[in-house]
Amino acid sequence: MNLDSTILLWINGHYSEWADVLMWHVSSAKTWLPLYALLVGAVIYRFPNWKAVLLILAGFGIAVGLSDWTCSGLIKPLVCRLRPTHEPALQGMVHIVNGYTGGMYGFCSSHAANTMACGLLFSMLYKNKYATAALMAWVALNCYSRMYLGVHYPGDIIVGLMIGALYAVLVWWALTRWLRVEAVAARQGGS
Repeated sequence: MNLDSTILLWINGHYSEWADVLMWHVSSAKTWLPLYALLVGAVIYRFPNWKAVLLILAGFGIAVGLSDWTCSGLIKPLVCRLRPTHEPALQGMVHIVNGYTGGMYGFCSSHAANTMACGLLFSMLYKNKYATAALMAWVALNCYSRMYLGVHYPGDIIVGLMIGALYAVLVWWALTRWLRVEAVAARQGGS
């Protein structure tokens, strides 16, 4: 807890007016709507079979939905670890942007889990090193913004990333198995 607080206060303590605005927008899901549209377009382009596209998009929904539910619906209410913005020992030490303090509990980060699930699953399916680098930069920036805003400790972020990665790998595994079966069935049906 001391190391988590020390790192959080160091990140959160290096603030400026322009960074407050930037990190506020980085942390907002609405900011990333064009990216999500681009990812959907890339899936449609890469997988022209509509059945595969719908299954892959459902896979994204499942990976992100399970990541979010695991963090927010299961772990946060069980662990009840206060966010830095709600921790009495840190009162007056955490820089708060736009009065935003988040919900009461922060372990573990749904933002980290959800962005990792989305970014890693896309990277494994699309297999493009530039897209992967860009998506992992997006994940890292999003995670950094949560610590910058003072609503998550680094430990919250790390566990969230692990949960998102787990669901991305599980959904990727299921999707690749299903797509192989479909491809074999299509070849056999066409012969």
